[in-house]
Amino acid sequence: MSYNDFTYPRDREATGFEPVGEGLKVNPQGKVALVTAGARRLGRAVVLKLAERGARVVIHYYHSAEDAAATAAEVERLGGEARLVCGDLSQVEQAERIVSEAVAAWGRLDILVNNAAVFFQTPPGQVSEEQWDRLFDVNLKGAFFGTQQAAAEMRRNDGGVIVNFVDTGIYITWKGYTPYLITKAGVEQMTYGLAKELAPDIRVNAVALGPVLLPDGHSAEEAKKFAAATLLQRLGGRDALAEAVLYLIEADFVTGVVLPVDGGQRWYGQ
Repeated sequence: MSYNDFTYPRDREATGFEPVGEGLKVNPQGKVALVTAGARRLGRAVVLKLAERGARVVIHYYHSAEDAAATAAEVERLGGEARLVCGDLSQVEQAERIVSEAVAAWGRLDILVNNAAVFFQTPPGQVSEEQWDRLFDVNLKGAFFGTQQAAAEMRRNDGGVIVNFVDTGIYITWKGYTPYLITKAGVEQMTYGLAKELAPDIRVNAVALGPVLLPDGHSAEEAKKFAAATLLQRLGGRDALAEAVLYLIEADFVTGVVLPVDGGQRWYGQ
């Protein structure tokens, strides 16, 4: 019998099989979420989306104290609850402290969104050890050790969900950003590995960002060029990213997935 001859049964009675157990459903309502670099831009969008869905949100920041306070005020305006935690994720002890303070805020941690990253050009032949270390310490080391601490806290309760941030640049490979892309390829592999290691109590997924929100300083003409290089011919915007993160938090049968949010950028021109 070929694959095409096989008809998948559409109901349980046809197979005699019943689903075993229940999936890890994480409705944000009443849950505690930590969003790293949650003060501004995409992190802020995720914070506000979770707050709208009833989550209590811990907003991590490092240099953006005013933005963090403004985001927390907006959460409260929406009727939600927010706490702030400051720290340098490139330092393992601080990454672990950030998680511990998030847990202390409401006594638990259910959702971790690893948004924090540094991003800058590193042309070949001009990369310094300091630049290399900064990229790896924040983007990969900080994400890993923060996640390790968060997973231990989640397992003390009913499990949880972790969403990492990758970049579609690891698939289409930009010139001048190789060390940055290596860190994001590492986060992709971290997602796959931890999805296996932490199952079934904790689901681990990632979003791979394309031209959702361009870095500060890009002109309108540059934005048009980025939009034109997608199948959908537009930029995604903050809500596109926040909705994708929310989907991965709530989808109880999805783990070990990297979800591109790029308007088809990686397929453009192929």
